[in-house]
Amino acid sequence: MTHPSIRRQRRANRRTLRAVLRARSAETRLTASCRRRPRSLATVALAAGVAKDTAAGVANGLRTVAKRLGLTPAATARTRRTVAGGRARKTRTVTRWTLGQVARLVAAYRPRKAEYKTAAALLAAFAGVSA
Repeated sequence: MTHPSIRRQRRANRRTLRAVLRARSAETRLTASCRRRPRSLATVALAAGVAKDTAAGVANGLRTVAKRLGLTPAATARTRRTVAGGRARKTRTVTRWTLGQVARLVAAYRPRKAEYKTAAALLAAFAGVSA
C-alpha cells in the first residue's frame, strides 16, 4: 500500500496533466475548425496564438483592410458570443472569413503598434502567407 501523501501527489499530478490535455485538444479543435470553415477574424487570430486583448484590435484593423480592398466576407451569421467571452443578451451580426481571405487581408495589413505587428506575423504564419 502506498503512502497517502504519495497518492495525493499522484492525483494532483494527473489532474494537472488532464488540464494540459484539455487545453491542448481545445486549441487543436479551434485551429482545425478555422482551416475547415469560415470563422470570424478574432477567432482566427485567437487560433493563430494572438492574445485575447490584442485579437479584437487586429480584427478591427483587418476589417478596415477588407473595406479598402473591397473584399466581402464568406458568410454572415448572428451570435450571442463575442471575443470578450460569455453570453450576451443581444444578438450581434458577425462576419465569417475563409483562411484564404484572411491571408489576403494579412498580406495588405500594415500595423503600426508593436503587438499588432507580432500578431500580424502570427496570422501570416497561420494563414500560410509567405513574407
